[in-house]
Amino acid sequence: MDPSVFERDERGRYRAKVPYRGQELLCMGLYNKGSAFTGEERDAFGLHGLVPNVVTTIEQQVERAYRSVCRKTDPLERYIGLAALQDRNETLFYRVLLEHVDELTPIVYTPVVGEACKQYSAIFRRGRGMWITPDHQGRVEEVLGNAPRPDDVRLIVVTDNERILGLGDQGAGGIGISIGKLALYTMAAGIHPSKTLPISLDVGTDNAELLNDPSYIGWQGKRLRGERYDALVEEFVTAVKKRFPHAVLQWEDFKKQNAFDLLDRYRERLSSFNDDIQGTSAVAVAGILAACRALGRSLESQRVVILGAGASGIGIARLIRDAMSRAGVSDAQTQRAVALLDSRGMLVDGREIDDAYKREAAWPAALAEKEGLPANGAVGLIDVIRALKPTVLIGTSGEPNKFDEQVIRTLSEHTDRPVVFPLSNPTANSEAKPEDVIRWSDGRALVATGSPFDAVEYEGRTIPVSQSNNVYVFPGVGLGALVADASQVTDSMFAVAAQALAAAVPEGDLAKGALFPPLSDLRPVSAKIAVAVVQEARRLGIGRDLSDEAAAEAVALEMWEPEYPELVPG
Repeated sequence: MDPSVFERDERGRYRAKVPYRGQELLCMGLYNKGSAFTGEERDAFGLHGLVPNVVTTIEQQVERAYRSVCRKTDPLERYIGLAALQDRNETLFYRVLLEHVDELTPIVYTPVVGEACKQYSAIFRRGRGMWITPDHQGRVEEVLGNAPRPDDVRLIVVTDNERILGLGDQGAGGIGISIGKLALYTMAAGIHPSKTLPISLDVGTDNAELLNDPSYIGWQGKRLRGERYDALVEEFVTAVKKRFPHAVLQWEDFKKQNAFDLLDRYRERLSSFNDDIQGTSAVAVAGILAACRALGRSLESQRVVILGAGASGIGIARLIRDAMSRAGVSDAQTQRAVALLDSRGMLVDGREIDDAYKREAAWPAALAEKEGLPANGAVGLIDVIRALKPTVLIGTSGEPNKFDEQVIRTLSEHTDRPVVFPLSNPTANSEAKPEDVIRWSDGRALVATGSPFDAVEYEGRTIPVSQSNNVYVFPGVGLGALVADASQVTDSMFAVAAQALAAAVPEGDLAKGALFPPLSDLRPVSAKIAVAVVQEARRLGIGRDLSDEAAAEAVALEMWEPEYPELVPG
């Protein structure tokens, strides 16, 4: 347990009372300044002779660290290099990340983090975060007490590792997702790293390749399910509530039914949310709202078809319908506005639907028949497009090339400017390549993707391909919930986040076809979303009663700039 104490002055600058000296201090990534320790600090902490003579600035260190990363040509090696920098000097790591957002975000998170999770046991260097295993059952609260700075924890990202991106069960290596998400929280929303805690519920794995690998470092055994799994999660939630009473918890990469069950079971007991369900939906809805801005359309006039009825697809459908209801659209029109398909066809209540979480999104059989579709939902994507004439097509299927030429050309027959979001990650799983969508739509489609793609050259135009990246939403929502000390994180908070994000896209970028702001605008965008969340918490009576001005001030004060803190012996 780290006994150090971080404090802030009236201008928001950090100082820390540090009980470490000499080599021990240099091994503490949260306090280490490397060659930037001042002469006075070298005196106070016994550092003379342990660091080079010249006192360098953080700007000089950023340039040196960035060049070091750039010398590595393999993306996974860049990930490893950045992870080593984070372990060695956290302030410098975040400064480098913030100054090279566009280039390095895909390294510390998707798509490269997926490969890092797959290779986690092979590339493991140093533990970051916590692993809770079935062997800890009965003493989870005690184990959580081993967290560094347990009194400071305000933000937790937890995964059980079963649905890591589009890669499936990655066992203990899934903690890479929690680490990556929290790095983005700090980069995009300025939440101080001392307040964050990545956790893996390492409950075993059904990935035979991992279990048969002698180097695998996770809990050895098949994945826990049923009552034992539920009991461990219940004990975990109870322990979090007791150990970290003011923490916001993000459920991350849980598989479908578990994702919905845990969200619904604990959202009122614990200030928590599921980014795969709620964050993905808010970003997608923001993209639709931005497209409406660009095309001069209303949200209520949109017809949406979603291929993929997992956590992301259902979450998007939920939020679209909720947004339409808030706009005064009738229940009947809202029902018809969104149709979903899974691997067995369209979700219609006239067919058997095994997964309970899908049933809420199913169309009534009578409505399907009225639209010329079979009551049993046995219909493919092309036929649904022909019958419903959607304006928006979204892919969350996890299957590549599902939006082929016939799909896009059929979609384009019924709307002059189709909106197409192939959102599945990683890049290889995208339902379509943006260049194909634009070509097949004769240059008319507005496109956003889940993974990063280059801009498309088409008939003398350079058409940007926006990334519908959850990093636009979850950091601001988490920051807002933290500042508000909200007892819950509600769906309406994601609705206001979507509106704030859509409004943040510059007019000039919209005119070119961009549907999201540049990643370099992440900090101001996250601040706007956080303020909207604080205001929504106030409206609902579940957070601090801050005026609009006070909310903006509180958000600004909470956002840490990666600058070295003043260190005081203590």
